[in-house]
Amino acid sequence: MTNRICHIDIDERGLKAATPEIEQERRVAIFDLLEDNSFALPKREDRAVPDGPYRLALAIREGRLVFDIASESAERLGEFHLSLGPFRQVVKDYFQICESYFDAVKRLPPSQIEAIDMARRGIHNEGARVLQERLTGKADVDLDTARRLFTLICVLHWG
Repeated sequence: MTNRICHIDIDERGLKAATPEIEQERRVAIFDLLEDNSFALPKREDRAVPDGPYRLALAIREGRLVFDIASESAERLGEFHLSLGPFRQVVKDYFQICESYFDAVKRLPPSQIEAIDMARRGIHNEGARVLQERLTGKADVDLDTARRLFTLICVLHWG
């Protein structure tokens, strides 16, 4: 399949050192993303759009989320920037629920952990939907890909 991400880089410059839990979330998200994703650049009337697979670099620069896209052979294809504003509240909520979840795993019974995990998944889905909306006209991604990319956006917000 050509409409996919084949490699991903996270620009860690200026990021606070991740906790073990955040680092694990990042590793899992990258692994899952590379195993199964759907990422396509939409067709443009004024120019041809190169087929994938794509290399994606994510960064935060000057308060904006940057998607830097290259071909599989590392030929630069372009980049686009998204405002972080629409993500701020959902990222904040996600970090709070993750903190509760990580704490709960250490001391609460499975039924309470499950309830917190359901809330965590709900907030995660909300973040993925926000990302899909923000990517409209720039990149087409399915919900699972948006979920994994949202996790990586959260990692970039860490600190």
